Amino acid sequence: MSKRDYYEVLGIAKSASDDEIKKAFRKAAIKYHPDREGGDEEKFKEANEAYEVLKDPSKRQRYDQFGHAGVGTSAASGGAGYGGYEDIFGGFGGQGQHVDLGDLGDIFSSFFGGSGFGGSRRQQPNRGQDIQTDISISFEEAVFGVEREMHLNLNDQCSHCKGTTAEPGYEMKSCDTCKGQGQVTQVMRTVFGNIQQARTCPTCKGRGREPEKLCTVCKGKGTERTRQTIKMKVPAGIHDGATIRLTGKGEAIAGGEKGDLYVTINVKPHKKFTREGDLILSEETISMVDATIGVELEVETVDGPLKLKIPEGTQPGTDFKLKGHGVTHLGRTSRGDHIVQVDVAIPKKLSKKQKELLKEFAKSGSKKFW
Repeated sequence: MSKRDYYEVLGIAKSASDDEIKKAFRKAAIKYHPDREGGDEEKFKEANEAYEVLKDPSKRQRYDQFGHAGVGTSAASGGAGYGGYEDIFGGFGGQGQHVDLGDLGDIFSSFFGGSGFGGSRRQQPNRGQDIQTDISISFEEAVFGVEREMHLNLNDQCSHCKGTTAEPGYEMKSCDTCKGQGQVTQVMRTVFGNIQQARTCPTCKGRGREPEKLCTVCKGKGTERTRQTIKMKVPAGIHDGATIRLTGKGEAIAGGEKGDLYVTINVKPHKKFTREGDLILSEETISMVDATIGVELEVETVDGPLKLKIPEGTQPGTDFKLKGHGVTHLGRTSRGDHIVQVDVAIPKKLSKKQKELLKEFAKSGSKKFW
């Protein structure tokens, strides 16, 4: 089967920037990660392969020129599993080890729905589901950082049985169905003959033990749905669209660790300021008289109003730097600069006297004024 175009896989244009490529991969990775419920390992691998090529300028250039032949069949993998996903998020908590059974595995998978065969034991999830959410912060909060509270409905450890699934006062016993093995063997008749298939025990869900009496609150799930308050610190200098990982703040699971919580930061636009990296940009408009003879302006900054001296003869589009009044460098205490661009307003309508004065001014001088 021919490979899909890498840009199509990530849903981006060929002119996409590095940030757009990262954001597209992050979105696909969260959606298709095989550790998530409803994940798709093949699509995850496909997205990872596309990202490994497109994030590398030299590989991307060869791919744009020669297509898949320019990067080779193994150029994207590098033998490191899901490298791109680790680069962005530091991993989803999985082991990152995947075994390719080849075509024979695919054939058996089509018969058995992806389960093992020949008596192999399928491992049960040992961590809860990862959760993704979004929060919005102001422009100023992105500059200086902020602490936020989130209120989420999540599966947490059952407060009654403490996650054991057993009613307090009762013990856990060996599962009667699988005899403590965590799996049951089933013989299936196929075109290849009779094949033994190991399936997860439906009674104990692969744990090998079951409670003498189910917890009366969670009914043996080991978890209960609760409203949780989660505090997080948003670092100063964070960018719009960045994702913060909160380890162990996702869904709980019986007998395992909690998943992680991924929080995407949306920075609200400012009515006056824009941002370019660690620079803050704004504009001020002055009259042609002030531009000619100079003026002292009071300009708005994220630190409050500041005085800015405009020298005489300032030309339209001149930039003035307010050092250290920009965005905090991420992970540091120093800050970028605030750049104020000055525009000069040319009057559209003048009185007769004003016109005469300007004409007199023009006659009194020469080209040296300009």
